[in-house]
Amino acid sequence: MGSQDRMVMMRGAWTKTPDTVDFTEAKGGGTMKIVVSGGTGFIGRALVAELCGAGHQVVVLTRKPGSPSFPNEQRVEWNARSAGPWRQHLRDAQAVVNLAGEPIAEKRWTSARKRQLLDSRLSATRCLVDGLMAEATRPPVLISASGIGYYGVGGARALGEEAPLGQGFLADLSARWEAEAQRVAQAGARVVFLRIGMVLERDGGALAKMLLPFRLYAGGPVLPGTQWVSWIHRQDLIGLILWGLATPSVAGPVNAVAPEAVTMKTFCEVLGRVLHRPSWLPVPEFALKVALGELGTLLTTGQRVEPTKAQAGGYRFVYPTLEAALQAIVHEPSRTEAA
Repeated sequence: MGSQDRMVMMRGAWTKTPDTVDFTEAKGGGTMKIVVSGGTGFIGRALVAELCGAGHQVVVLTRKPGSPSFPNEQRVEWNARSAGPWRQHLRDAQAVVNLAGEPIAEKRWTSARKRQLLDSRLSATRCLVDGLMAEATRPPVLISASGIGYYGVGGARALGEEAPLGQGFLADLSARWEAEAQRVAQAGARVVFLRIGMVLERDGGALAKMLLPFRLYAGGPVLPGTQWVSWIHRQDLIGLILWGLATPSVAGPVNAVAPEAVTMKTFCEVLGRVLHRPSWLPVPEFALKVALGELGTLLTTGQRVEPTKAQAGGYRFVYPTLEAALQAIVHEPSRTEAA
């Protein structure tokens, strides 16, 4: 499938309703100003490429502006902690997407690292919301990232958006993150929390780290293997962001996961099959605890999360099954590579 075909699929990824604003077909007219924090990261750069490709004016808030990748992209410096000239870009923005935060699984969870993970999310979201409440001339829509860690260790039970808050570091982080974003609703803004699962694409995230051992015939599941993996292809995550921006009836938590959650054992079996490699070398749970400490719980426990609200709201997944997602990732160019 070529990049043009994939773009068409993305643009047709939800059922349009009378109150839907189309954020992906505005080229040539009706363009919007959209502010994105975290727009140079693994998810953000793909979102910015999609929005700029549709002709929108995109303002990326970043600590290291550098040169923009698109003519209609503007990179603006911010420190994610204090007011500054960046706030003026909020005054006439129709939408804001908040993806700022340190990567969860990059380093061992020491006490200092956990403070950094929490602070990077809370301070950036607080700074952005304070700016919106002070500067925005009319309430925009805010799409703010969160995580399925909100639900804690879920076991095998299916978790929709109505499931209660769980326990543990990630649950606390997600709840506090969402609470910071929710404050802007007091000013009349529509707020959507995307509770994001494992995002799949080959140029970042967990999958990028898994591909090499599999290609070297050293891949296998993290034991016990029965833990659930709730995943989403990055293209569908971008699609859900666009759907959230475009659909005024959507607010509150949205599970950003594919419909087909799988066990870790199944995930690795499918990955091995797609790569034509065996999935035979399991990673012992005790080894992860020694190497990663508390961070290892991300891989040894899981949640079986369902995209209840997205499916009920008309979003149609481009990659609803794991095998289709991995086939596309392994054998086709990514959207950012194609750009």
